[in-house]
Amino acid sequence: MLDRRSFGRIPAKPHLAFRAGNAGLYYEECVTREGFDGPFSMLYHQHRPHEAAPGEVGLCFAVPAPGGDDRLLRRHYRCFSLLGTSGPALSARKPLLFNRQIVVGFLRPNCDDPAYFVNADADELFFVLEGAGTLRSPYGDLAFRSGDYVLLPKGTLYRFLPDSESTQAWLSIECKASLGIPRHYRNALGQLRMDAPYSHRDFRVPEFVGPLDEGLRDIVVKRGDRFFGFRSPHTPLDVVGWDGAVYPLVFPILAFQPRVGQVHLPPPVHTTFEAGGAVICSFVPRPLDFHPDANPCPYPHSSVDVDEVLFYANGAFGSRRGVGVGSLSHHPAGIPHGPHPGAYEAAAGTRHTEELAVMLDCFEPLEATGQALSCEDPAYHASFVTP
Repeated sequence: MLDRRSFGRIPAKPHLAFRAGNAGLYYEECVTREGFDGPFSMLYHQHRPHEAAPGEVGLCFAVPAPGGDDRLLRRHYRCFSLLGTSGPALSARKPLLFNRQIVVGFLRPNCDDPAYFVNADADELFFVLEGAGTLRSPYGDLAFRSGDYVLLPKGTLYRFLPDSESTQAWLSIECKASLGIPRHYRNALGQLRMDAPYSHRDFRVPEFVGPLDEGLRDIVVKRGDRFFGFRSPHTPLDVVGWDGAVYPLVFPILAFQPRVGQVHLPPPVHTTFEAGGAVICSFVPRPLDFHPDANPCPYPHSSVDVDEVLFYANGAFGSRRGVGVGSLSHHPAGIPHGPHPGAYEAAAGTRHTEELAVMLDCFEPLEATGQALSCEDPAYHASFVTP
């Protein structure tokens, strides 16, 4: 939900009879948020968009369940050691951490989705650690590559087409209570403010291609953490034009404009997206604190209302050792966390960092799934004790 866009053929005003020549009428589909009070888009179909009949459900990704280890520990998961993350994106996603509002997962898709997918439970955010491909939806084709965030509004029909020549590795985040641009980054007219950490030009939107029939008729809908199959009598990609502010987006993490100060700034300055119950932050290469006596290493802290999750896109984190590309750390509220032994003391005088990571601050406690525990580094909690 960034700004209004318009592509293809649309009528002069919403809700008018939009005639398709001798073929009759186009069918207007209104995609609305917050009932009818929030952002919306209107898509114009060649066929009635609500004729799909119940059908079979193929293989889908797992929904999260507690893994059985609820000890209060700092934890580290090696995502590349996680088994069963290949296949189409529709089934390859493995949940790792979750609460009522957020599900964090990992996947390494290696083939196209065999059906269209609609997540009616959550807005979705993917961070492409490795790989490239195309997100296909009625809004058009949206290309993505390594370092991109891919944002999908709740209820969007889509399928992923990963580049067959690229090795894929993606972080996935389901946001069940909304996902969007922080309000304080916008002015009264909804524009991104000039002091926001990104501009409208940094975002990519789908390239509208018009009606497309891939020969696929199967649709999978996720609702209430259950999967339901439907079969459409025609292609769901029969849109001749659309208009509105609800559509998929891509944002490159390196387009985030970091803020620096004389002394260490707290994580909210890295906020990139807001979700219900969480904020999502981007740590990117940047100059560090410039006060002559500044210690640029993050200070030990007790964030008593927040569970912190950090997904490492490279191994350049000066405050941590033993983590690398594809590491996922979870520091729960209730116990302090901070840099590894020696990092705080050695950081003085450092003037630049090459770190690249995605962080979530979650306001409800997160639970680990069995999939997460299967790739856990058991020595991580004890690694913060000075030898």
